[in-house]
Amino acid sequence: MKAKTKPAMEVPYFDLTAQYELLRAEITAAIDDVCGKAAFILGEQVEQFEHGFAEYCGVKHCVALNSGTSALHLALLAAGIGAGDEVITTSDTFIATAEAIHYTGATPVFVDIHPSTANIDPAQIEKAITPRTRAIIPVHLYGRPVDLDAIAEIAHRRRLTLIEDACQAHGARYHGKRVGGFGQSAAFSFYPGKNLGAYGEGGALTTNDDEIAKLARSLRSHGETSRYQHAYIGYNYRMDGFQGAVLNVKLEHLDEWTAKRQEYAALYRQLLADAPVDLPEDAPDVDCVYHLFVVYVNQRDKVRSELADRGVQTAVHYPKPVHLQGAFQHLGYHPGSLPHAERACERVLSMPIFPEMSREQVEYAARALVEVTK
Repeated sequence: MKAKTKPAMEVPYFDLTAQYELLRAEITAAIDDVCGKAAFILGEQVEQFEHGFAEYCGVKHCVALNSGTSALHLALLAAGIGAGDEVITTSDTFIATAEAIHYTGATPVFVDIHPSTANIDPAQIEKAITPRTRAIIPVHLYGRPVDLDAIAEIAHRRRLTLIEDACQAHGARYHGKRVGGFGQSAAFSFYPGKNLGAYGEGGALTTNDDEIAKLARSLRSHGETSRYQHAYIGYNYRMDGFQGAVLNVKLEHLDEWTAKRQEYAALYRQLLADAPVDLPEDAPDVDCVYHLFVVYVNQRDKVRSELADRGVQTAVHYPKPVHLQGAFQHLGYHPGSLPHAERACERVLSMPIFPEMSREQVEYAARALVEVTK
C-alpha cells in the first residue's frame, strides 16, 4: 500500500491552546483572584464582566448565566411565553434555539432562510404568523446580523416580541450598532469555541428593560429575590466565578480578534472569487464577525476528505436542519418543507478561521479548496 504524502502544511480547524498561551499570565492571575476570595459562584469577577459586556454591547443590563441556552430560556419566560404560544425561528441553526422555546411549553415554528445570507427570511416570517404567534427569535447565524429593520418592523406591526439569538455574534454590528440591544432581550453564548469563549459553559442575557433584567437575575438563582426568599420557581443558571474571570480577560482582546477574523474572511473571499463554491453575502450595512467562515460546496464529504488529505481541517455547521431532527418530528415537518435551509445544510462547509492562525495558513487552505473543487 502506498503511504500517504505528508501535507505541505497543517491547518487546524481551530486551536484554543494557541490562544491560551498568549493569555496564560492574565488568565492565571484572574483565576487566582477567584480562588483567593473563594468567589466560585457569581461574585466580583462575574459582576465585573456583566458591567463590561453590557457597556460593550451598548445596553443597560447584562445578566451572566451558565449557557446561551439558559439565556434564551429566560428571555422567553421574561416575555411571558408559555404553553399554547408559537415562536417563529429559523431551522438552519443549532438546536438550542428551538429547545429553549420547547422548554416554555410553546411551539417552535420554523421558517426558511434567505439563500443569499443563510439567515431567516423576513418574508417567510410574515407568512408564518398565526393568532398564536407571540414572538420571533432570529439567529445572527455565523456572526452575520439578520435583517433587523425588516424583522423589527414585522414584530412592531404584529405586536410580537423580538428576541435576538446572538450566541454566534459577539460584537457584530447592524447599521453601526452592536447586536444585543435591538430586541426586548438577546442571548449570548460563551461556549469555548465562540469568538468570546469561556473555559467551560457560559452565557448571558442582555436587555435595556429594568424589569426583565431583575426577573432574569432572580430566575437564574432559584427564583430568589433575597437570601432564602423565593418569589418564583427558578433555575440554577448561575455563572461560575472562574468563567467570569476568563471572560473579563478575553473581552479586552475581542475587538482585536474580530479584526483578525474579518481580515482573514476578506482574504478567503478574494482567493475564492473564481472558485466553484458559494459564499453567504454580507450586506453593506452589516458588520459580520465571522464566528464561522462557511462555504457551500457540492459533494461536501468528498471535498472534506480531500482537504484533510492536504492537511486542512474543516467542520460542518449544521448537517441537518432542526425541523428534520428526530426531536421535533412531532411537529410534522418533512423533507422539502424548507428547501433553502435543507439545501444549505447539505452543502455547508466551515473552513478554518481563528485569530491565531497565520495568513499563510489561510492562503494554503483557500488554495486547497480551489484545487479540490475544480
